[in-house]
Amino acid sequence: MKNNLFTSESVTEGHPDKVCDQISDAILDAYLAVDPNSRVACEVCASKKNVMIMGEITSKGKVNIEKIAREKIKEIGYDSDELGFNGENINIILDISEQSPDIALGVDKFGAGDQGMMFGYATNEIEGALMPAAIYYAHLLAKRLAEVRRKGIIKYLRPDGKSQVTVKYKDGKFVGIDTILISTQHDPSIANATIREDIIDEVIRKVIPKKYFDEDVKVLVNPTGSFVIGGPIGDSGLTGRKIIVDTYGGAAPHGGGAFSGKDATKVDRSGAYYARYVAKNLVAAGLCDKCQIQVAYAIGVEEPVSINVNTFSTGKVDDEKILGIINKVFDFRPQNIIDELELKEPVFGDTAKYGHFGWDNYSWEKINKIDEIKQLI
Repeated sequence: MKNNLFTSESVTEGHPDKVCDQISDAILDAYLAVDPNSRVACEVCASKKNVMIMGEITSKGKVNIEKIAREKIKEIGYDSDELGFNGENINIILDISEQSPDIALGVDKFGAGDQGMMFGYATNEIEGALMPAAIYYAHLLAKRLAEVRRKGIIKYLRPDGKSQVTVKYKDGKFVGIDTILISTQHDPSIANATIREDIIDEVIRKVIPKKYFDEDVKVLVNPTGSFVIGGPIGDSGLTGRKIIVDTYGGAAPHGGGAFSGKDATKVDRSGAYYARYVAKNLVAAGLCDKCQIQVAYAIGVEEPVSINVNTFSTGKVDDEKILGIINKVFDFRPQNIIDELELKEPVFGDTAKYGHFGWDNYSWEKINKIDEIKQLI
């Protein structure tokens, strides 16, 4: 279909699943800060009464996991008994063991930490970010929603919230926005009409370009009429349950492996980051308008078992030639990915909110291969 609608969602830091993602990555960063060779696979689940932290960690460093979790929960905004979930006194359960020696054996030889396939994607719909428009604007709205809460611009907001953006395509090109949905947790005494007015003025108008926000755009704010109970009090949370929010909002496939809480020897994370890096550089170099890369690995094996490229008939040269360029310019071996993208550094904490892609402060978002690519065209 050349003319159609497409929708993506994002969530705020206070969403129960994102609370868990942020705790997982805060723990990962803490271990990498004291031992860059730490092996971490840390999952978190949260409910009304408990936060359980589980997984496999092998490190020469020592980290106070419980303290990190409590500080992260309070930083997110759950720092009061009034919210029903308070990082100061929530019950925290730890179930941590060391990495399996069978897995470690393959990783120690610079092989992949697991089997599986990962996808990377880029499109020139949004200049600079090279992200699909729906997830890009959904993230901006969720980020702004948290900002107005933290800065006290809208004083009655609480940490949990969601955004959703439906965009319009004409002849396959992004041309505008059809619908914007914001659901935000709030104090119980605030009328929905007040919330709607404030959200439109202080959130939507601040991040959506005027050319895309006209009288035809449909706006939904807290469509149930009330959103007082939120966070882990309203719904349990789990690390890795927002993998589409974390990537491309459904505009590209997903291999199924979550990111948060995993060090870079886990190709679920590093392979997906590198595939995005490759796709973004190819689009930035002008080889195609959009690009999808799939890479697959076998546990303990250095070289990927396959690399697939799809430019959706937007390539300036055919996909087979682009694959040849990829093989000459990029190196998908896990150890190279870690070295090239500097993934032993504690850089993962911020990725656990507002998506892992499209923000230029991450190493896998660098556009630094354009000259090499163009020389091979």
